[in-house]
Amino acid sequence: MARGTVRGHRVVGAGLVLLLASAGCGSPAGDSGDGGATAAPPVRDKGPVCVGEAPADGVRVLRGGGFRLPGGTGVQYAGASADGSSRTATLREGARYEEGQREWKVAVGARLPLAGHAYTVRQVCSCRVVLEAASARDASALAEAPASMTSTGGEADAGLCFTTNRDALKAAADGFPAEGESLSLVGNGGVRRFPTGLSLTVSYLDAEAGTAGIAANCAAVPVAAYEELRVGDPLELGGVLFEVTDVTEAVVRLTRPAAPRP
Repeated sequence: MARGTVRGHRVVGAGLVLLLASAGCGSPAGDSGDGGATAAPPVRDKGPVCVGEAPADGVRVLRGGGFRLPGGTGVQYAGASADGSSRTATLREGARYEEGQREWKVAVGARLPLAGHAYTVRQVCSCRVVLEAASARDASALAEAPASMTSTGGEADAGLCFTTNRDALKAAADGFPAEGESLSLVGNGGVRRFPTGLSLTVSYLDAEAGTAGIAANCAAVPVAAYEELRVGDPLELGGVLFEVTDVTEAVVRLTRPAAPRP
């Protein structure tokens, strides 16, 4: 959604607890995932934040974005709804939006047919949907190591961007600030690029309302489009969970939650 210039002068300070982020969109890539329905919902969302359990090798489709899948197909997380006790997602066929694409409203457990391939919805969260490939062949294709861990730009980065490979996910995670540290995205229209092909842009800032938008692209595919983000909201980028901890006239600050202590 297009926005104008930054309005107002109110700075929104960090507020809601990190528990919201750590529970709100599941475990970071590579973990076993969180089960059941979590409690505290994100701002302006009835919740629950997540329903279902994310398998460690699940396909994470981010809110507003798409994911390329084996066989030349793809899937988008086009919309979400929650009523306080359950959560559903609208999924759309194809990694990028085109007119005439099929859509499905799904809940956890739904089976999704995509160009002769099948996936099961294992988790629905406010910021992501996690799918599991029905066939061992598709699961193996998703887990294949990319030809290189170095981004070359454009569609050539597909092996880095659309994968469940542990080494590729670790490389993406290592490109972000360490756990407990913050990432500041400047709202001047600039693009922040990361080593494994992900690029981030602040799509708008509204300091008066305390909201912001963040768009993510990878391998020439819009992989996420988070709108109406507020302090305390969870989001996922490159397989890593973040929490919005500040929205000002100039920047959006995201904090990577520290790993839970034993």
